[in-house]
Amino acid sequence: MANPYAAGASAGTIMANVKGDIGNNNDNPQGRLDEMGLTTVEVTRRLLAYTRPHRVSLIASFVASAVSVVLQLYVPIVIGRAIDCMVSAGDVDFAALVALLQELALVVVGAAVTQWLSGYCTNRLTYETVRDLRIDAFSRFRDLPLSFVDAHSHGDLLSRVVNDADQVGDGLLQGLTQLFTGVVTIVGTLVFMFSISVPVGLVVVIVTPVSMLVAWLIARYSAKSFKEQQALQGSLGGYVEEMVGSQKLVCAFAYGDRAQAGFDEINQRLLGVGEHAQFTSSLSNPATRVVNNITYAVVAVVGCICVISGWPSVLTVGQVQTFLSYANQYMKPFNEISNVVTQIQTAYASARRLFTLIDAPAQSADPTEPEVDENPEGALEFSHVDFSYVPDRPLLQDISFVAKPGQTIALVGPTGCGKTTLINLLLRFYDVDSGQILVDGHDTSHMRREDLRSLFGMVLQDTWLFRGTVRENIAYGTPGATMDDVVAAAKKAHAHKFIEQLPQGYDTLLGEDGGSLSQGQRQLLCIARVMLADPTILLLDEATSSIDTRTELQVQDAFDRMMEGRTSLVVAHRLSTVRDADCILVMKDGHIIERGTHDELLRQGGFYASLYESQFEGTR
Repeated sequence: MANPYAAGASAGTIMANVKGDIGNNNDNPQGRLDEMGLTTVEVTRRLLAYTRPHRVSLIASFVASAVSVVLQLYVPIVIGRAIDCMVSAGDVDFAALVALLQELALVVVGAAVTQWLSGYCTNRLTYETVRDLRIDAFSRFRDLPLSFVDAHSHGDLLSRVVNDADQVGDGLLQGLTQLFTGVVTIVGTLVFMFSISVPVGLVVVIVTPVSMLVAWLIARYSAKSFKEQQALQGSLGGYVEEMVGSQKLVCAFAYGDRAQAGFDEINQRLLGVGEHAQFTSSLSNPATRVVNNITYAVVAVVGCICVISGWPSVLTVGQVQTFLSYANQYMKPFNEISNVVTQIQTAYASARRLFTLIDAPAQSADPTEPEVDENPEGALEFSHVDFSYVPDRPLLQDISFVAKPGQTIALVGPTGCGKTTLINLLLRFYDVDSGQILVDGHDTSHMRREDLRSLFGMVLQDTWLFRGTVRENIAYGTPGATMDDVVAAAKKAHAHKFIEQLPQGYDTLLGEDGGSLSQGQRQLLCIARVMLADPTILLLDEATSSIDTRTELQVQDAFDRMMEGRTSLVVAHRLSTVRDADCILVMKDGHIIERGTHDELLRQGGFYASLYESQFEGTR
């Protein structure tokens, strides 16, 4: 079976296929997060911009690295001089030798201290930079339109903020520091070698391009595989996160085998790409080592010829030993650079994914001179509103209605007709294609989103609870609420009784999404949260759908008291819950086809009447 997730569909879309819901108003491909074509230079420039606030650590790291390298390169010179102090048995200059050994000890200690300082500054720079990257990436979610979040796998977005940021820190920043150290080592080694013997130094330099060419060719060949590997890791993370989150649904629809097949397909592709990337990049180290070992052997032969014949340069035995040490040290950076090529390539791929998220188009900005509803009364008006999630697939067409302050407006109709979309538009989770939505006479597009949404209290069919205490969950929308306020709201929502039975009452810590609470208990907490917020306008989207009949009557009574004097917009499938609404809007295929009170619509004998009769017959 083909894996739709690998082609860009989310697990929600896959499960919608199982339920037969494809084509509903959540089918939204807006704003796909395609990878930007950022060049290596651009990625490096942007990362350096993130290190700019921490330039002290950056400079200290580079200075300490340079000093450490220079001191390490000075060690072979001291050792070579010490060797030349020992001409033969019984012919040793002990005074000079002791002085050289003391000098060697100081150099070694200095190299160790500066190397530690370099590591400390590098780690500090890395973690502070990754922290700033994560802050920018996470903060970006505040500015992204809801359509963007709906259109992308939540697991992939999570992977960018967490895993890709780690890869940038572990690979790129530390890898670039090692690259700097390697360059300093190469330059310093060449300086010391040429200061001893130009001809022998040229032997080393002549072979250098061969080693660099080999490493460059291998790195270029494997770069594409690393980019694909990071993308597949994001897809795999998204698939696992959504399948685990939908585990009950997976079990209920016996989707386990197909979910496993989908996971295996992505995992197998990741295995193949990962093996290819690792294999090709790992060729760099042994290939450069072969070239470098040849260089070492050539230097040893030429050095011996110089000692014996004095041609093409006069060298002592100690100087040959120094040259061999330099030849080895000169080759090490190439080996180390080839070792970190994998990390650096992975980090660049991760950085591109991270910057793609950070640069994603933000939602339309709030007006510079926003209108403010200083005396909210709750009047609502939709005026000739059109909207579609997909440009060539209209959803809402010419929607117009008025809700006076204190009125209850009910929205009924078949699944997918656009009822919940009206609430999304009202809260400006999405913007209308044409027409106007007015609150107390103010066009919602002329108001700040935060000001607009502060007027509403919303209870959805799907509950949302976070990891925290019961009290914190109820007071989520009212940070300054006292304990008495929280208890009073819970009593109005008929949640106080079951909360008191929890192990620590209102201080009971809930797990993710409510933990072990039943669906009905979770919904009661969400209702208590809205009651505590005391909003001007209520938005109820199947708010009592998961509550038993007796509790529903109690909660409905609480809602009735709460809805007195407030404008309420109620989405319902059970028509028995909206019989007392001031106006019922009947929707079908994105249009309002009927409107009126319950009795008026029954007398019309239209679509609403047939819906009501079908539900009534179903309860007999």
